[in-house]
Amino acid sequence: MAQITASMVKELREKTDAPMMECKKALTEAEGDLARAEEILRVKLGNKASKAATRVTAEGLIGLYITPDNKRGTVVEVNCETDFVAKNDDFVGFINQVAELITEKNPADVAALSELPMGEATVEATRSALVGKIGENISIRRFQRFETSDQLASYVHGGKIGVLVEFAGPDETGKDLAMHIAATKPRALDASGVSQADIAAERSVAEQKAAESGKPAEIVTKMVEGSVQKFLKEVTLLSQPFVKNDKQSIEQMLKEKGAKVTGFALYVVGEGIEKKSEDFAAEVAAAAAGTA
Repeated sequence: MAQITASMVKELREKTDAPMMECKKALTEAEGDLARAEEILRVKLGNKASKAATRVTAEGLIGLYITPDNKRGTVVEVNCETDFVAKNDDFVGFINQVAELITEKNPADVAALSELPMGEATVEATRSALVGKIGENISIRRFQRFETSDQLASYVHGGKIGVLVEFAGPDETGKDLAMHIAATKPRALDASGVSQADIAAERSVAEQKAAESGKPAEIVTKMVEGSVQKFLKEVTLLSQPFVKNDKQSIEQMLKEKGAKVTGFALYVVGEGIEKKSEDFAAEVAAAAAGTA
């Protein structure tokens, strides 16, 4: 009997996106013949699952789940290849189950989540089966779970932007905060939460612009600091003008309502993923040329 190595299982998994144990079983049945093992899996999972794992998943949906007592909740991003699949009922159902499972079981990361039971299988096996059924690569990209003694509020815009807010105060205030965050996309609660890399990048741009002004060094220094402070005001939640009343900041609005916000998560589908640009005219022309 041929020896089935971890590298063989890994290679087959990358080609087919099938679960690792299924890959191992197929390789064993095929006596180590990779091509034959791929055939076995394609018969079992369907041709649609073949090579799905190599395709970019930049579309998808944001899933949200909050427990009835508003004390625990999760925001999760699950990606697929096309917006069409993002509207599929099975895909939506999978996301909803994942969000609730994360809230209840509190996995450490996506890898730990993948091993959790879901129905009669694991999350990973369920995801893989869904890939075979739908015919597109599907990936759980990231999630953030909240547990609080205060309360949670959420907002989803078109399934593509999702916000979860931890706050104390009137329910309406939590709803307003979530919608404001979705609209303005702050990077942090306050200046202490903005990364030093982002601040350094903004300072560098400001310094280059100020240097071109030809003003004295002390004035240039003030110009740079002013630009950095303006940037921090724009990207931090508490400093932003409230979208429902731009005469007051979020911090002032919260004080007026006797409320506070202690944290938030903002997810935008596909953020940071390099999407493949498709030129359908060129694709049709190439296909026509190939058949000429």
